[in-house]
Amino acid sequence: MNQVLRRNYLDDDDPTGTRPDKDLRGFLDVNRDAVTVVRKPVSIDHVGALSAQSERPILFENIVEYPGFRMCDILVKHRWMQARALGVAPEEYLPTLARRLRQPPRGLVTVETGPVKEVKLIGEQADLTRLPVPFHTDIEKYPYITAMNIVKDPETGFYNSSHAGTNPVGPRRGLTSFITPHTQIVMAKHRRMGRKTMPIAICFGLHPAYEIMGNFSGLHMDLWGEMEMVGTIMDMDIEMVPCETIDLTVPAHAEIIVEGEVNLEDLFDEEEIIAPTMYALPKKQKLPELNVTAITMRADRPIYRNHQVVPDTDHQALPRLCHEAVLYNRLSEMGLEVHDVRFPAWGAAVSCIITIEYPRQGFVNDALMQCMGAPWLNTKMVVAVSPDTDVDDPADVYLAIATRVDPARDVFIVPNTRCNFGDPSGQPLDGVYPHRVVGKMGIDATRKPRHDPADFDRAWPKHWGKVDLADYLD
Repeated sequence: MNQVLRRNYLDDDDPTGTRPDKDLRGFLDVNRDAVTVVRKPVSIDHVGALSAQSERPILFENIVEYPGFRMCDILVKHRWMQARALGVAPEEYLPTLARRLRQPPRGLVTVETGPVKEVKLIGEQADLTRLPVPFHTDIEKYPYITAMNIVKDPETGFYNSSHAGTNPVGPRRGLTSFITPHTQIVMAKHRRMGRKTMPIAICFGLHPAYEIMGNFSGLHMDLWGEMEMVGTIMDMDIEMVPCETIDLTVPAHAEIIVEGEVNLEDLFDEEEIIAPTMYALPKKQKLPELNVTAITMRADRPIYRNHQVVPDTDHQALPRLCHEAVLYNRLSEMGLEVHDVRFPAWGAAVSCIITIEYPRQGFVNDALMQCMGAPWLNTKMVVAVSPDTDVDDPADVYLAIATRVDPARDVFIVPNTRCNFGDPSGQPLDGVYPHRVVGKMGIDATRKPRHDPADFDRAWPKHWGKVDLADYLD
């Protein structure tokens, strides 16, 4: 039986639930009908441009400069693949993730060894240049690592995870951009304890459910870390193995692990940081240094997980998937019927679309303000639409804005709010670079009860959706 459809009898409150596979290889195999496999030789310099053209998961089997590795990307850009990551139908994905995020952490299981320990490179052998780390754009000075990394809160012992990017600037040295506030809090705790370094593990090639949970942002550090919740959203035990050189455990079924220590004392200049908005912002940063101590990996052609940063890829969608689930819960608490919450990849990671039904006037603006006031820096523009608008189609969303919005009544603007670092429209703040301020806009593009509902019924060709042009072509 296809494991994507396999019934999970342990999750009684979710009759459509399934148990995902435990590793990336299993995920790619089970979903091979959706995976584009490139077997022809491909240069490492071409993988980014090729990945960004794919709307499906893509696996490169033959990287010219790195014959011992494979590379994959575009695992969760679209809702239908996000649903497969949790083993549910697309229409069940968001409510399932939202519900599981309200459950207690399942925790972690430590085992002695696992597949990621088949090859061990310690000390001088732990060379980042051995890994197929690509350049993501033509303006970067260094290649860019985008994989999930793990640090440990020294007070609680909880594992915090994020996708902080690392530029390898030497065989065993990198500069890492920790933009998430929780990682900054963990680093500050280490410093207060008088520590000069912090252990860190970069984890390549995990089942995409790890990555979804690894990007959670919200109040949790006093109760659990993201890694403790991975098993909750996957409904399975997560096996962890001890690192070789640092005091951390890491996913046993990862493809590659890079162990290292973050220098907590010094900062180094870095330029040309590429934001999800596709702009080279911030122009420069002072970043901490990563010193690599070990690399472990699978022996059989390990899969390097890449997240091509531009144009519209996993890099835009992935950090916002748990945000969507959190907003789903908050909007549902208001008494709205929430059909979808979406940070579309084509929205430059600073816009949100909510699909809702509401009982009376007043709800939509409250819903828009709820989203605009979220703690993240990606709700600059929030659009509310009705269920008959296809949020997967930018043209359909634009049509709703163009035909269902009276700008004098259905748009409101809030000035002087926090701005995404990568948004060039924001005003830089003196003395606190790269922080900026910007306005936010809420747009009610729903079908309005003040109008005749029939006015919003659209006309289509006769038999539209029932006949296919391809059936009439030779």
